[in-house]
Amino acid sequence: MAMASLYRRSLPSPPAIDFSSAEGKLIFNEALQKGTMEGFFRLISYFQTQSEPAYCGLASLSVVLNALSIDPGRKWKGPWRWFDESMLDCCEPLEVVKEKGISFGKVVCLAHCSGAKVEAFRTSQSTIEDFRKFVLKCTSSENCHMISSYHRGVFMQTGTGHFSPIGGYNAERDMALILDVARFKYPPHWVPLKLLWEAMDSIDESTGKRRGFMLISRPHREPGLLYTLSCKDESWIDIAKYLKEDVPRLVSSQHVDSVDKIISVVFKSLPSNFNQFIRWVAEIRITEDSNQILSAEEKSRLKLKQLVLKEVHETELFKHINKFLSSVGYEDSLTYAAAKACCQGAEILSGSPSKEFCCRETCVKCIKGPDDSEGTVVTGVVVRDGSEQKIDLLVPSTQTECVSGPEANYPAGNDVFTALLLALPPQTWSGIKDQALMHEMKQLISMASLPTLLQEEVLHLRRQLQLLKRCQENKEEEDLAAPAY
Repeated sequence: MAMASLYRRSLPSPPAIDFSSAEGKLIFNEALQKGTMEGFFRLISYFQTQSEPAYCGLASLSVVLNALSIDPGRKWKGPWRWFDESMLDCCEPLEVVKEKGISFGKVVCLAHCSGAKVEAFRTSQSTIEDFRKFVLKCTSSENCHMISSYHRGVFMQTGTGHFSPIGGYNAERDMALILDVARFKYPPHWVPLKLLWEAMDSIDESTGKRRGFMLISRPHREPGLLYTLSCKDESWIDIAKYLKEDVPRLVSSQHVDSVDKIISVVFKSLPSNFNQFIRWVAEIRITEDSNQILSAEEKSRLKLKQLVLKEVHETELFKHINKFLSSVGYEDSLTYAAAKACCQGAEILSGSPSKEFCCRETCVKCIKGPDDSEGTVVTGVVVRDGSEQKIDLLVPSTQTECVSGPEANYPAGNDVFTALLLALPPQTWSGIKDQALMHEMKQLISMASLPTLLQEEVLHLRRQLQLLKRCQENKEEEDLAAPAY
């Protein structure tokens, strides 16, 4: 059966003016002379077309994050760390976005979760005068970019809700440049700012709330180095509920008389797949594309991860957790964790779901750095549809002195569990009835007692946890502000 197809749409003009038209070029030159095209060159350098019909929000955010030179801290493909739509799954599973699109609040959530500084406003929270000032601010700077959420119908375009970055502003004509990420449909175009406000001042039927705009800039610090939270697995909703509601209730209702008892109560009631919720961030590379030595950049990042891991291992909370897990016979296999990570890595490198991959074997080896320092690499043989691919996983490690000599320690359940407890809000433990014990527990999780690097890691996790909590409570459309620590 034949399938109808489309090759672009004609841009309704007026009200829009094609960026590449003679008039569009004139408007551009006028704005350039007035200094309100400063952000354009960064945005156009990293501009991309949305890869799915419903990925306009993800594509817009990818463009802006890359234009701001925010390092995602993990690889996209090959050796490259780069924001791509496929990596923006912190606040909404990609399968859902692909089918239904994404709401304004969840794009804001994704921007926060990716480490950006975000100021977001619905039209009900702002005025056209304030919007004009924000447009002027962002288009006059390379360090701030704006994403608009609007309804196409106001511009007589086909379709409904849409996201795109704002690339420039002509103050004399009061016109804004929309860098439409659906380039297969419409080219970049100038629109009257008053009409853009009207297009934003519309109701998104999926949320019942007005659309709006967000200002995105570089953060004071980059995202976490070693640990991250994920809602990719649907079980995150149950885990978020457990952490938010059940843990405070358990430690207040159970007869807890020691830190070890608290850890026991929390650990034994954990949902079985909590390790799908918090993970350590692994670096991956295709073995054939890799040298047999670590590059200076890889070595530098690995060293930072190892420092974070060492700082976790040196906390008093980790010592309590490690002692408890040893007492219950808990074991964590590096090769098993690496096999799962290799499959996830193959998914990222290929763009195919990880359920299509299986890891046939793994081997652990040491690899030299530029200065002869060593790093640990796990090589996994990943199989899909009968074809094999070798994936390298760079693993941070620390050394512990034992009777038999130095022993290597890798990221495992004990340090992941420690990071998760450190990231819980301090009030989680306020219900402990024994005041001395409550004070002791709060001391163990106190930010003041943590080294600076670990503090930043924990703050990043707390930030993610609060954002996911908003999603779990369906409040991401109401609360657009950055999470408070």
